[in-house]
Parts: sequence; structure tokens; C-alpha cells
Amino acid sequence: MIHVTGDIFIDESEIQEEFVRSGGPGGQHVNKVSTAVQLRFNVIGSRLPQDVKTRLIRLAGKKVTDDGVVLISSRESRSRETNRAEALEKLLSLIKKATIAPKRRLKTRPTFSAKQKRVDEKKVRGGAKKMRKKVGGED
Repeated sequence: MIHVTGDIFIDESEIQEEFVRSGGPGGQHVNKVSTAVQLRFNVIGSRLPQDVKTRLIRLAGKKVTDDGVVLISSRESRSRETNRAEALEKLLSLIKKATIAPKRRLKTRPTFSAKQKRVDEKKVRGGAKKMRKKVGGED
């Protein structure tokens, strides 16, 4: 079990990892070893609370497939273990962000002075535009 937050845990069996070949310069080892990692986490099939699932899908954006699977990849290092740890950390930080419920916005009303200031600025602007008008009558 992987500890995410106080009461949220993820089972290791819910995360599938696949090692693929990584791009970039490599020399003699290039195109021979699979060091990049792709983690697959099925959000819909996981044991996360429903509100966390919906926020996670929204936060992940393009990283979510139509089936509700989050794809996280890491190819920064030449080491498999480092890339695996990095990808797992990315996934855990995404889930931690999803556990935080957004605060509800409190409705506020503009103060009387703010309304008055807005109207006065509009009158000044309108007056400046009126001054640009041609004086009527003569063509």
C-alpha cells in the first residue's frame, strides 16, 4: 500500500508500469535499453473517494484516456529506478492535489463608493468623447 494522505492509500496492484525506449542522446547503449517508464493508473477502478476521482480526472487533463486511465511518463534519467520513482512521485502529487477540495467563493457586493467611482469615471470618459464631436450646423 502506498500512503497518499492521512486516510487515502493506493494499492500497488492498481498501478501498472511499462518500460519503453527513451529518446535523446545515448551513444552505444541507445535504442537497446528501455529506461523510460509509463505508469497507468485506472482512476475509475481505484478505491479513491468519488469526489477525489472527479477532481483527479479534471486535473490530469490530457493525461487521461477515455477509459479513465491516467498516463504518467518519465524519461529524464538514464536509470530505470530513477524514472520509476519520478513517475510515481508525479502521480502521487497529482492525487494529493485532487484530495484538496476547492474553497467555495463567497459572494461579495461592490461598496457604494466603488459604484460611485465607476460612474464618475464613465462620466469623465464620456465628456472627453463629447469634446471630440464636431460643432453642429456648419458643413
